[in-house]
Amino acid sequence: MAAAQGTSLGSLGKLTELRQRIFFVLAALIVFRLGSFIPVPGVNPEAMTSLIEQGGGLMNMFNMFSGGSLARFSVFALGVVPYISASIVVQMMGAVIPSLQQLRKEGEAGRRKMTMYTRFGTVGLAAFQAFGIAVALQKQVASGGAPVVYTPGFGFIMASIVGLTAGTMFLMWLGEQITERGIGNGISLLIFAGIVSGLPGAVAHTLTMTNNGELSVLKLILVFALILAVTAFVVYMERAQRRITVNYARRSGGQQAYMNQTSHLPLKINMAGVIPPIFASSLLMFPATAASWLGSGNQSRWLQELISQLSPGSPLYDIVFAVLVISFAFFYTAIVFNSQETADNLKRSGALIPGIRPGRATGEYIDGVMTRLTGIGAVYLVLVCLVPSFMQSFWHVPFYFGGTSLLIVVVVVMDFTAQVQAHLVSHQYESLLKKSNLRRN
Repeated sequence: MAAAQGTSLGSLGKLTELRQRIFFVLAALIVFRLGSFIPVPGVNPEAMTSLIEQGGGLMNMFNMFSGGSLARFSVFALGVVPYISASIVVQMMGAVIPSLQQLRKEGEAGRRKMTMYTRFGTVGLAAFQAFGIAVALQKQVASGGAPVVYTPGFGFIMASIVGLTAGTMFLMWLGEQITERGIGNGISLLIFAGIVSGLPGAVAHTLTMTNNGELSVLKLILVFALILAVTAFVVYMERAQRRITVNYARRSGGQQAYMNQTSHLPLKINMAGVIPPIFASSLLMFPATAASWLGSGNQSRWLQELISQLSPGSPLYDIVFAVLVISFAFFYTAIVFNSQETADNLKRSGALIPGIRPGRATGEYIDGVMTRLTGIGAVYLVLVCLVPSFMQSFWHVPFYFGGTSLLIVVVVVMDFTAQVQAHLVSHQYESLLKKSNLRRN
């Protein structure tokens, strides 16, 4: 009786832990939303909002990623983009520089050093971007003629650098805390919260347009059908795998003999996740930042023309974006998945792929399969990211979620759901083990 009561208390404690993790995630997201309303001093909020609305698709996209923080010029205006850029750069360098390659093989100590380098890089990128934004805002005037910055000068620049850099570092820390004490990837959840925060306003605006006759009911149904179709396609592709048959040789030990066993090596179609679209969007933002630094004089006329050609919906933007997404998909997959290392692990465990020699030949075979899968995954990312943009550009459909945003939302929700289910399965597995032990005793 006492043992059964101890088992039930243990189960209750496990469920309480899951509940606490979920509550921690919700509390962290509330803090994130509250912080997005803390402004950096010295900026005219109405003029800043008007400037963002005039800034085009790229500015609106990054404002959506930050949950509207950029339009309010809050301390979270930069969001987690500097951290993502720094982490990707460090991972890329880790695949090229021998000393960093050695760090990746040192286990927990090596990961800590890589994390430290990422944090240093985040501080540098955040300060650099904050300086560029502060300098650019001092030259900007809203449509009504009101200046964006009340008192331009050194004081405003320093306040912007300190405020925006501190905000980014706080978000980085908050994301790490969510990953450690909550459920899911903290940085992805923060981006998810920023995107979803604007959804109620977008839905209300769309319904208002329908009531006023600005948007036909047919187009509204088309938008809803497109959201469902893209979501279903993303879920299908993210769960899609290529399973390579693996045979384990017959092994004998003492009086026991183990027969041949067959298993599978699962390879995802999209190993890179949402990293390629995010990084491609970040790179396409650099020309706009450079143009804002130089101003609108003759010396930047060619750059202004480039900005207009690189705005979302233009053919040049679509081509460059597609090339960048495909390139980063292959590069990032090569970083996170080592085919030769996988082949060596199979060889050490006594496993082989039917018809393929162990060792180097197996590595080349897996690499060829992974290359074809990555090509399919890269095309899938391009389609998901650009099809909604085509709808917006050519049919003028008010599709609030761009393809990149919808991809992030669906993938983050899938990852969060999978981790919650893993916690529940772990709880049930431990309960079954305890019950079996009680029955034996």
